[in-house]
Amino acid sequence: MSGRDHDSGADSRRSSRWWGLLAVAVGLVRTQTRTARGRTLATILVVALTVANLVLVTGVALALADDGEAGHDADARIVADDGDLLGSVAGVESPRLGESPDRAERIADRDGVDHASPVLREPIRVDHPDADGSAYLLLVGVVPGDEPSTVAELPTADLEPAGSSDARIVLSRAAAAELGAEPGDPLSLEGVDTRSTTVAAVEDGSGDEAPVALVHLEVLQSLSGAEGSGLADEVLVWGEGDAIREGAAETYPDAALEGEGAPDVRALFGDGLALATSALALVVALGICSLLVATTAGMRVEADRRTLATLGAIGFPTPSRLAVVATTTLATATVGALLGVGLGIVGIRLTNALATATVAPEAVAALHPLLAPYALAVALVSTLLALPYPLSLAARTDVLAEVGR
Repeated sequence: MSGRDHDSGADSRRSSRWWGLLAVAVGLVRTQTRTARGRTLATILVVALTVANLVLVTGVALALADDGEAGHDADARIVADDGDLLGSVAGVESPRLGESPDRAERIADRDGVDHASPVLREPIRVDHPDADGSAYLLLVGVVPGDEPSTVAELPTADLEPAGSSDARIVLSRAAAAELGAEPGDPLSLEGVDTRSTTVAAVEDGSGDEAPVALVHLEVLQSLSGAEGSGLADEVLVWGEGDAIREGAAETYPDAALEGEGAPDVRALFGDGLALATSALALVVALGICSLLVATTAGMRVEADRRTLATLGAIGFPTPSRLAVVATTTLATATVGALLGVGLGIVGIRLTNALATATVAPEAVAALHPLLAPYALAVALVSTLLALPYPLSLAARTDVLAEVGR
């Protein structure tokens, strides 16, 4: 027999042995489900509840981070993602979207899209003649829709409709304090030209107390000289995910679509409270799950010592018996993890329904496609951390003593 044939035969025997061990482990899980239902269900429930809690708390953290990062309530946003879309001096300003009013209108005309608004941000000098106050404010230009919405954490409802000759401005409290302005006061906006406006409202604004103001997009484009090219930093879209994706692909094929109803995971690392919440949930999940899995798996090994001894008596060496124990523990934990993911998703939906029906104006927990694999990975790591204890118990099983009992 050649060396190659010998190696092939060894690989075949090794593969057959591992498949045999897997079959034994699966059979043992089935037997335990019938004869040791309590211990098996205990392991499954421990993992399921821990994973469900992890999914729910992480969903809350994602919603918290995404809300604080976005500053708007749109379902998605379109941003420039290509040098060809650069509408300013290369290397000086970030890329901007061109022809934004016309293209946003085309997106808004699609079935399933409620509204689409270009958003332009420019620092503009604002004067308050009556109070003799003056300050540079970050003006945010938007096109208000038929339904109330929020941009830059300021409501758009008080802005004038498109085509109106009445220019109005919504100030954050920080901006109003710098100008000494109140609702109804006249202001002067200085840019490429000078525009007169009236303070429509003073709102709480951004959490960092930045001096921000909201105006109609046409006003800000006129002040900044961007009306000819229709420049905008982004386009916010409200509506259904599929309609938004199709509209974005048609109007801005080279731009990036962000959001689409799912929170931005990167925002989690920019929000200290949200990151701390998710990290704490991870630590608790790893600690509690690994400890309880180790305990329940150890109890199961103690109850199955005679079965393990029987396997040893018929020729299974210690490593093979340990492989059976590890496989049964991982299989049971996987079932619990899958159940926990389902419970976590249901928990997020129930939490949002309860919150919006009582105290919250919008969802307080977010679902993300990465939540499921993340929770499953945490459950797997917890189980691996728990394995040394049941494996050490199984390794100390005295075959002769157990078989002789």
